[in-house]
Amino acid sequence: MTKLSININKLATLRNARGGNNPDLIKSAQDCERFGAQGITIHPRPDERHIRYSDVYALKEVITTEYNIEGNPKQGRYLAIVKEVVPTQATLVPDSENAITSNSGWDTLAHQKYLIAVIHELKSLGIRTSIFIDPIPEMIENAAKTGTDRIELYTENFAVEYLKSPEKAIAKYREAAIIASDLGLGINAGHDLDLNNLQYFQQNIPNLLEVSIGHAVICDAIYLGLENTIRAYRRKLEG
Repeated sequence: MTKLSININKLATLRNARGGNNPDLIKSAQDCERFGAQGITIHPRPDERHIRYSDVYALKEVITTEYNIEGNPKQGRYLAIVKEVVPTQATLVPDSENAITSNSGWDTLAHQKYLIAVIHELKSLGIRTSIFIDPIPEMIENAAKTGTDRIELYTENFAVEYLKSPEKAIAKYREAAIIASDLGLGINAGHDLDLNNLQYFQQNIPNLLEVSIGHAVICDAIYLGLENTIRAYRRKLEG
């Protein structure tokens, strides 16, 4: 079964817009779990424009499913805070500080030595590791050499191409998943997956363990409500 992890960054953005505590991020995370989320994902950035560093600690106290903290280990307090909090999973993302959202995967050849060191340190603390990556065979093969437990396939290109040709859109992702599985890597995915393309992606990617979805979930929740939306995404994953 593919697990659904809800990225709550957008809820934090909404809260921060007015400077108060509405919506209540902690209650929202608990509600997501109560409505069927099988994990909570956050991506704290150095400018704290959505998730604040204080949120990372507060959420650790209440999350009962899987806790996934995304971020660039070269920026801000990410690495230090992950080692303190010890989440279920650390997803390493190579985005720049001014990136609006994650927009590319790691070059696992150029950064291989660095990733090996970081991953070894995180795994020694019992933290599952995942590398954000494009569906490029060479990058996946080199990811396996870092010792990471999983990769997270960056799916924006799939979402764009899906509107034109689902078969063409999925081809390189399916190939990437097969290579990853053969190398013993677990497979996660995320970015621009939604109610229109999620089921097709899940049904065509072998051994897909987890999807992390945030923006689309919050947008759909405006019309459907948060509970109905999470249940709808779960139904897509359960076929």
